[in-house]
Formats: sequence, C-alpha cells, structure tokens
Amino acid sequence: MGALTSPKTYAALAAFQAGDAVACAIPISYIAKTLDALGVPENVRWVLPVSKAASVIGLLAASRFPALARVTTAMLTLYFALAVGAHIRAKDKVVNTIPAASFLATYAAMTVKGPDAPR
Repeated sequence: MGALTSPKTYAALAAFQAGDAVACAIPISYIAKTLDALGVPENVRWVLPVSKAASVIGLLAASRFPALARVTTAMLTLYFALAVGAHIRAKDKVVNTIPAASFLATYAAMTVKGPDAPR
C-alpha cells in the first residue's frame, strides 16, 4: 500500500474537494477574483462546484468501486490540466499555477496506479 493508493489518501482528497466545492459555490472572494483573472465566464462557473461535488463521490468510492475511483482521478487529471492551461493562457504568476500543477501530477499518478484493491 502506497500513499497514492491508500483509502486514506482518497478520503483526504475527497474532503478537500468537498471544501473546495463549497468555496466555489459561495464563491469566496479569492476564488471569484481568480476566476475573473483567468477569464472564466460567470455563466459556466456553476460547473465547478458540481464537478467537484461529483468527484467527492468517486473518490470516496475507492474502496468499494476502484474502477469508479480511477475514472474520477482521470477526470480530475483532465480538470487540472485545463486549470493549468487557463493559468498559462492568462499569463498568471507561476506561484498561482503551482497548486493546480501539483494536483495535476497527483491525480495523474493516482490514475496510473489506481486505488488499493478491496479486501
């Protein structure tokens, strides 16, 4: 069992995604300002909390439905690839791109490895 394949990792990332979904749904001012700077239209911003909430379900399913968890991490890899692309396109500061790039690398590695097999 590695750190990337552990059910605890999936649960921790699900908790993070849940919190982020709530923060995007409100949205807190920092997120709204960032989305403005990245040029994300307001009429599509509703997709962010919905997709993050859906990812919570997929991540929490890792122990019972590892295939669903793997699809979820693959979709999160795509999500964060698009986020990194948006930061680059907007010529955002590198420091603002690092979190998205870190999640991109994490979810990509998790997709390759997959969750631990159910016991």
